[in-house]
Amino acid sequence: MLALDRVSKYAPEVLGIARIVIGLLFLEHGTSKLFDFPHGPIQPGINSLMGVQGIIELVGGVLLVVGFLTRPVAFILAGDMAVAYFMAHSPKNTFPMLNGGDAAILYCFVFLIFFVAGPGRWAVDGSQK
Repeated sequence: MLALDRVSKYAPEVLGIARIVIGLLFLEHGTSKLFDFPHGPIQPGINSLMGVQGIIELVGGVLLVVGFLTRPVAFILAGDMAVAYFMAHSPKNTFPMLNGGDAAILYCFVFLIFFVAGPGRWAVDGSQK
């Protein structure tokens, strides 16, 4: 029990690091769709549904990285990933590993964690939890 107390005191820092890393990974999906960097499988038009998705990923990723409005942004991104899964992935196959939607599911639930837990340390909006 004592060892867990030593580890749990770092929860805000670990949550902050996770928010930054996950935000950067999500941001990369947006830059891939909008700027073809890194080179992605598709280059949608800005007015297409995929273009709008790229904007959401880019803006949401940046806001997550800096920790600004983390809870509302995380809630919107969780819903966005749920919609992406059911629109783009689930029609292909029942199983997420086969329909390519496992990342969308993971992002959805990680964003729900940030919605509930907050941004952790080093957030621009000053939140600690």
